[in-house]
Amino acid sequence: MQFTELGLSPELLRAIGEQGYTTPTPIQAQAIPHVLAGRDLEALAQTGTGKTAAFVLPLIQRLTTATNPAAQPDTPLQRITHTAPRVLVLVPTRELAAQVLESVRTYGKHTGIRSLAVYGGVGINPQIQTLRRGIDILVATPGRLLDHLEQRTVDLSKVQTLVLDEADRMFDMGFINDIRKIIQRLPKVRQNLLFSATFAPEVRELAHGILKNPALVEVARRNAPAELVSQSVIRVDQAQKKDVLLHLFEAHGWHQVLVFCRTKHGADALSKKLDQSGIRSAALHGNKSQNARTRALADFKSGKLAALVATDIAARGIDIDSLPRVVNFELPHVPEDYIHRIGRTGRAGASGEALSLVSIDERIQLRDIERLLKRELESSILPGFEPQQKHATPRAPVGRTPERRPAAPGARPERSGRNGERSSAPRPARSGSGGGKPAGHHSGQRHR
Repeated sequence: MQFTELGLSPELLRAIGEQGYTTPTPIQAQAIPHVLAGRDLEALAQTGTGKTAAFVLPLIQRLTTATNPAAQPDTPLQRITHTAPRVLVLVPTRELAAQVLESVRTYGKHTGIRSLAVYGGVGINPQIQTLRRGIDILVATPGRLLDHLEQRTVDLSKVQTLVLDEADRMFDMGFINDIRKIIQRLPKVRQNLLFSATFAPEVRELAHGILKNPALVEVARRNAPAELVSQSVIRVDQAQKKDVLLHLFEAHGWHQVLVFCRTKHGADALSKKLDQSGIRSAALHGNKSQNARTRALADFKSGKLAALVATDIAARGIDIDSLPRVVNFELPHVPEDYIHRIGRTGRAGASGEALSLVSIDERIQLRDIERLLKRELESSILPGFEPQQKHATPRAPVGRTPERRPAAPGARPERSGRNGERSSAPRPARSGSGGGKPAGHHSGQRHR
C-alpha cells in the first residue's frame, strides 16, 4: 500500500513526499482510514511504529475540510478560520509535546493549519498570546493545560477530536485525575483517539469510559520490545559500573549512546564522569530547564554529544533516527519501563542494541524483566571487571506474571514540582500488555 491509496489530500501527500516517504507503516495504514471516517480509535502500538503520523495526518485532513468531514468526505480543502482549537492532543512529557508539534507542522505546512504546544518549564505568557491569536491543533501536557484552564486563557468548547497519546505512561505518571478534569471541559460529542504501548487494566478502564464503538488497531505483540533490538546483560559490581561503561566507550568507539539512570543525581554524576574522561555527554531529566533539555537533545541528535544520560522521563520522549545503542546503567524498578527504554533503538526497521549493566542488588528487577519478556537475557562477565559478589539470580519459570511487590521500606515518591518528574522510588510492578511519523522517524510527573 502507498500513501496515495489512503485518501489523503494533495497537500498532505506533497508534505509526506518532501520527507521521502511513500509507504505507510502498519499502524498508519490501519489507523488513518478509521480516523478519516470520524470513528473513535483504540490503538496499541509500540514505540517507533509511526503512530504520531497515524493520527496527525488524518486529523489535519479533517480540519482542512468542512465542519463535518465524515459526512462530507469530498469537500475541498479550505483555510481554517476558527480561533479555538478543534483538536486537543494530550501527552505525558514536554519532549513528546514538542515532537508531536513538529510532526503537525511538518505535515501541515501546505494547509494553513495553526498549532501550538503548551507545557511547563517555559513561560506561559507567549503561549497565552498565541492562544489569543487562534489555533487549530493544541498539543499539551495535562498540568500546563490545567493552568491555562484556571486562567481562562484557553477555550476547549470547540474541540472535535481528543487524542490521548502514550495513555499508559500518563497513568504511570499520575495524570489520570488531571485528564478527567480536562475531559469534563470538552464537548460531549467528539471523536476520541487513544494510543498506548500497553493496554494495562487502568488504560482499558479509561478507554471504556470515553471511547464509543471504537475501532481497535493492534500492530505489536503485547509488551513486545522492538524485534530488531539485540538485548544482553553484563554482570558487574555496582562500584565498577562507571569504569565498565568508560571501557566500553573506549574499546568500541561508541557514539550516540543513550544511557539510562534511575535518578537525576545519578544522571548528573555519570554525565560529569564521562565528560571528565573525554566523552562528551549531557544529562537529561526533569530538573533541567526546558532550554537545557532542548539543547541537549539537539546536540545529541547532531552528533556533538557521544552520550545522553537520561532518567525515565526520556524513555518515550526521545525521537532519533537510527539510534544505534541504549545502555541501562541501572535497571528500572518497573519492568515495563525497560521496554520503553530499549524502544528508543531498533526503530522503523533499523537494528539496535540494548545493553544492561546489572549488579547483584538488581537481581529482582532483572528477574521481573525476564518474566515480562518470557525469556532469559544473554548474560556475560567482562574480563578485567569480574564481579566480586556472587550473581546467582533466582530464576522464576519463564512466562510467569510478575508478582506485585511492595516498595522498599521507607521509600516514598517525591512530590512533583512544576518541572514535574516523578521520583525514582520503587513502585509496585504491574503486568500490562505491549505500542510518529512515517517510517524512519522516531519518536513522570506532572509537566506544568
